[in-house]
Amino acid sequence: GMITRHLDQALLEHFGKYKQALVLLGARQVGKTTIINRVFPHSQYLIVDNEPIRYALERYDPAVYRQLLNPNTNLVVIDEIQKLNDPGRAAKIFFDQLSQFKLIITGSSAFNIKNKTSESLAGRKIDYQLYPLTLSEYLVQSGLEGTLSLAPLEKLLGAEKLTPVVRPYDHREILNNILVYGLYPAMQSHPQDSRYLTNLIDSVVFKDLVELSLLENKSAALALLKLLAYQIGSLANYAELASQLGIAARTVKRYLELFEKSFIIFTLKPYSSRKRDEISKMPKVYFYDLGLRNALINNFEPAHARGDLGACFENFIVAELLKYNYYGNFGYSFNYWRTKSGSEVDLVLSKGRQILAIEIKSQSGRINQAFVARYPGSKMVVISKDNYWV
Repeated sequence: GMITRHLDQALLEHFGKYKQALVLLGARQVGKTTIINRVFPHSQYLIVDNEPIRYALERYDPAVYRQLLNPNTNLVVIDEIQKLNDPGRAAKIFFDQLSQFKLIITGSSAFNIKNKTSESLAGRKIDYQLYPLTLSEYLVQSGLEGTLSLAPLEKLLGAEKLTPVVRPYDHREILNNILVYGLYPAMQSHPQDSRYLTNLIDSVVFKDLVELSLLENKSAALALLKLLAYQIGSLANYAELASQLGIAARTVKRYLELFEKSFIIFTLKPYSSRKRDEISKMPKVYFYDLGLRNALINNFEPAHARGDLGACFENFIVAELLKYNYYGNFGYSFNYWRTKSGSEVDLVLSKGRQILAIEIKSQSGRINQAFVARYPGSKMVVISKDNYWV
C-alpha cells in the first residue's frame, strides 16, 4: 500500500499558512523522517548527529550557518535538534536572521523537555505531533483499505449505531495481532518482530532521558515503567507505586511526567463536575503503543491466551481515539469517570455541552446507566471487538 499518514495534509499546507517554523515531534521510530522526506522532498538536511554539523551549529553564528546551506533550496530540516546544547538559540538565528529559509525541525521528546527551547521559540514555531500508526493508517499501508479515515471517532460523535464489522479480509486476526505487537511503522515490514520492540525500549524510552541526565535512577525508572505496563487502564497511585519501588512519591510523579513528555505513556484525569462522591485526582495510565508495552513486560503471548486481553483492548481503543481526535482536530477532552460507590465509565469525551460516555468491552456486556442518570444530556456507547473498525 501507499505510505500515507493523517498528518500529510497539515504538513503540506503549513508554509502556505504560516511563516513560523514547522516543528514535528514524536517518539523515535514513529516515522518523522519518512513523512518529512515525502512531504518536502526538496529540502536540505542538517543532521545534528553528524559531528561537524553539530560543531558548526553550536557556534550560533549566522555567517557559519550560511556556509552550511545551499541557497538554491529554501527548505531546511534540522534533524534531532535536541542534541544541540541550546536548540532554541539555533532555531532563533534561522528565524530572525536567515528568514529566506523555511525551517523544519524534527525532534523526539527531549526537544520539548530541553526547557530553554520553548521560551526562545515562543511565537516562532508551530508544533505537530506524530504518533505510531492508527488502525486506518495501518490498513491503508497494508493495501486493505483505499483511503485514510477518521471514521472511528466520527461515527461515535455522530451517534451512529455501531454495527458488527464485516470485511472481505480477516479483521479479527489483524486486531489480535495489533493487540500484541502494536502499531509502530516497522511492524509493517517486520510483522511480529518482538526483538525489534524489545530493542525499542532502550532506544525509544531511555536514550533521550539518559542522554539529558534526567533520570538519576535508571533502574527505578525502568521498574516504574514496568509496573505501569502491568496496570494499564488502572489508577496510578503515586504513594503506592513509590512504596513498591522504594523511591519518593515526588520522584514517581516526576518520572511519570517525563514518560508522558517522551510520548511513551499518556494519562486520563477524572471527569468531574465536582460532585462530592466523584473520585480523587489519580490519573489512569495508558501506553501510546501496545507493542512497546508488551515488550516492557516481555509478554508476546497471542491474544486468545492472554489474561490481560481486556486491558489491552481498552488501551488500544483509548489510544486510537486519542490519535483521531488529534489528527482530525476534533478538540475533545478525554477523561474517565468513577464514583466512590464503584460506578465507572472507561472513557468520557467532552467538548462544551457535548458529553459522550464510552464503555470499552472486549466482550459485549451491559451498560452502566449511572453516568447518564447523573449527566442527563450525555450519550452512552459501548465499543467492543465486534463493532470497532474504520
